[in-house]
Amino acid sequence: MNMCSYICASIKEEMSQLITLSVPKEKLVKAAAIMKLVAHPTRLAVVDLLGRYDRLTVNEIADATGCEQSLLSHHLTNMRLSGLLKSEREGVNIFYSLKLKELSKLLACIENCECNL
Repeated sequence: MNMCSYICASIKEEMSQLITLSVPKEKLVKAAAIMKLVAHPTRLAVVDLLGRYDRLTVNEIADATGCEQSLLSHHLTNMRLSGLLKSEREGVNIFYSLKLKELSKLLACIENCECNL
């Protein structure tokens, strides 16, 4: 190995030690999967509502979002099956709530974002 190659390799090694991720890669993968699951205005609205009201019925969420009940039920089912929501039946009503309470923080980040959203 000539001197130039040795110096370049040494500098590259030092640089790789200085440049690190602030969040572990595993956590980034999980966050990306969660963001992909909620990456729709209706699903974000559901997260927002359930973050503020703990548990709501399909009809309450439909009224608040203006989304058709059948389409909303589809979103809620997918969110429940993916582990974001939980549901409880009480009589004829099914109440939905956030399984991952931390999701409501995502909406706070969006609300406070100063990136011209």
